[in-house]
Amino acid sequence: MLELLAILSAAAAGGLRLALPLLLIGLLQGPQLWSAVPLLGKLSPYWVVGVLTGWAFLELFLRGHPWGYRLIILVQLCFSPFVGALLGMTVATATATPQWLVGTLSGLFALVVQLVQVGWFYRLGKLPRWLVVAQDILCILLILFALKAPTQGGLIALLLLWLVVRSAKDWRQQQQRTQKQLR
Repeated sequence: MLELLAILSAAAAGGLRLALPLLLIGLLQGPQLWSAVPLLGKLSPYWVVGVLTGWAFLELFLRGHPWGYRLIILVQLCFSPFVGALLGMTVATATATPQWLVGTLSGLFALVVQLVQVGWFYRLGKLPRWLVVAQDILCILLILFALKAPTQGGLIALLLLWLVVRSAKDWRQQQQRTQKQLR
């Protein structure tokens, strides 16, 4: 059960950001860096650090421009299932569950979180700066909790899932009200 909560926590972090959780996982692994991450362990650590650091800065600094924010959201939407799957498989190394199942479920969870983020972006026009900072802090906490305190990280991820479902339900109800008014 603890492994499931850790997987959910890591997948939720992958749904919030792409590079930051992967960078933290690697740096928290110690001298082996990304040896536990399925795909990144086969690449040069210097190259991985450079690419992930560069993308983390792009995620942070391009949010100020409308076109940059749209570009980041598009890339995050495309790659969040992949990053969520990598993070979930990395955290679930000790479980007997097949890696393909862990990767699929954590990738889908990351995609759902990212889809709701995209929905909020298009609903509000632009996310407030304090919310972007809160997402970064939450992403860092989810990775730390996934590795050190999976119960708390999993509970935060389940709370995040509840917020995702609640947002989708509210959007659907508002869409139905709008359609009734148009008739």
